Amino acid sequence: MIYLVLSILSSTIILIVFKLFNRYNINKLQAIVVNYIVACSCGFIAFDGPIIFKEISTTAWFLPTVALGALFILVFNLMAVTIQRAGLSVTSVAFKMSLVIPILFGLLFYKESANSLKVIGIILALVAVYLTSSRKVDANHTKGASVLILPLLVFLGSGIIDTAIKFLEHSYVGVNEIPVFSATVFGAAAILGIVFLTIGKLRGKVTFSARNILGGIALGVPNYFSIYFLVQALRIPALESSTVFTLNNVAIVLFSTLVGVGLFKEKLSAKNWLGILLAIISIILVAVAI
Repeated sequence: MIYLVLSILSSTIILIVFKLFNRYNINKLQAIVVNYIVACSCGFIAFDGPIIFKEISTTAWFLPTVALGALFILVFNLMAVTIQRAGLSVTSVAFKMSLVIPILFGLLFYKESANSLKVIGIILALVAVYLTSSRKVDANHTKGASVLILPLLVFLGSGIIDTAIKFLEHSYVGVNEIPVFSATVFGAAAILGIVFLTIGKLRGKVTFSARNILGGIALGVPNYFSIYFLVQALRIPALESSTVFTLNNVAIVLFSTLVGVGLFKEKLSAKNWLGILLAIISIILVAVAI
């Protein structure tokens, strides 16, 4: 259970760092690319053994993991576009509601348990995530098909990432390979991100800044550990993936919302507070159902 708690804390720190990006005017794409480089480095440093890239490239999980890393940064850029076109509230709900995909995958593919307490807890968790993530909609955002298609793509992309992590961890990754597996995911994302930045630089649209590098470093360390601890939590025999993803995502939404209120003086509506209450109830129900 400690791995799950550490994963939740790491992910909450990530959201706090993102909040600070806006305050200190940090370019998100540049910081994200640096973050992936730092997270990749953390994985290789944490790996207990010699790093032989030729051997890594021959593992059964290598190519799917590279594809997963590419999906990481593609979804990030898709989220940025969706925020511009559909608004932050819509994007946030689509991103956080994607937890339904790995939950259903665990229940259907791995035949995980679905007792009444757990089912009620999962349903309440989904309602809680929606209510807690909902904010006032900005009427100035683009209307039309993109308002539906872009959030749907964010929903699917985010859900596929979590599901793929579970599948690869369960089917291919050895216990001692978790650090290098995580490093490979982030390394692939970093390479694709560098390509994006290089294209932007050649077009004269990118100006590098030291503050973006510092922001990336601050983001990279907790980002690595969020994945590392999540994979470790998924390996706990007593915890099914549907339980892990429910507790992990709902707790992140809960804690990040409370941090937003406490540190950033964010204002919550009655709907948001109801979501927080349901989040607490859902966590209790799912935990009791273990």
